[in-house]
Amino acid sequence: MKIPVVLLALFVGLAWQSRAQEPAAKPAPPSWRERYTLGPGDNLLIRFYGKPELTRENITVTPDGFITYLDAVNTRAAGLTINELRSALETALSKSYRQPKLVIVPLNLRSKNYAILGKVKHPGVYTLDRPMTLIEAIGRCEGIEIGLFEHRSIELADYARSYIVRDGKRLDVNFEDLFLRGKLDQNLSLEPGDYIFIASSIANDYYVLGAVASPGFQGFSNDATVITAIANRGGFTRTAFRERVLVVRGSLSTPQTFVVDVDAMLRGVTPAFRLEPKDIVFVNNRPWYKVEDLLDRALLTFMESAASTWTSANIPNIINRRLLPKTEWNESTP
Repeated sequence: MKIPVVLLALFVGLAWQSRAQEPAAKPAPPSWRERYTLGPGDNLLIRFYGKPELTRENITVTPDGFITYLDAVNTRAAGLTINELRSALETALSKSYRQPKLVIVPLNLRSKNYAILGKVKHPGVYTLDRPMTLIEAIGRCEGIEIGLFEHRSIELADYARSYIVRDGKRLDVNFEDLFLRGKLDQNLSLEPGDYIFIASSIANDYYVLGAVASPGFQGFSNDATVITAIANRGGFTRTAFRERVLVVRGSLSTPQTFVVDVDAMLRGVTPAFRLEPKDIVFVNNRPWYKVEDLLDRALLTFMESAASTWTSANIPNIINRRLLPKTEWNESTP
């Protein structure tokens, strides 16, 4: 059956009208690479055109985001571009000077940074003073730490357990593909505030996390089981869901998962579940049924525990902010 031309035109017109009424997608904010804004720690040189005696060097943006230049006292600088700051200063100075014209030169931009910890030669917090990729970040701290094994030098990195966190979430980056297989599609560009952790290949600890009395890592022994692991960390808390304990094994990118009924094991109904080095045992504090519902939470908790354990043992106080969001069983943690 043919549709009359008038009706067809009406349908097309209604479709376009409906599309026009749909709210436009909110554009993403420009990247720091496209619009660099100043922040605490950035160091500036300011020249007053025609008045060289008013040149000031080493003006640093204060921790609360302000600078002072001549009569422009406590001018907001954080979050502004160089041009925006110049305009703000000229407006403030126009009350004391006739048509002031300024030149602002950034001397040292230090407000954008990233952290890299773990098995690298020089861990720490680095300034993101130019666009940089993950591989470049590793190279900047002189690469992976090297150790001796059976009279030969080996890298001490466990790429399967290494990760990068942005805005409190682990990014989907496969470190094994990048560093062992050379897949450059995994070589992402860094953003301010990124946190990179290179895990150790020589650590045989396992982690017991979640609703246990003393969450943390435990040295591996050949007879380690889920039951002994939980017992070594002080046992279950009152709210622990014992019927479904999650065990995560292998790579963070493609982990194996096992669901263990600890109550059934204690009753002798099912055999003990033996652990392997680097396993993650995660006890939830309420019933759950799908592994997908719990896996992300378990991995986030593991990453926070691994990072805080390494930091406190190697470079305490290097980072004064939380790298990952607090989980519901450690809300009291400072």
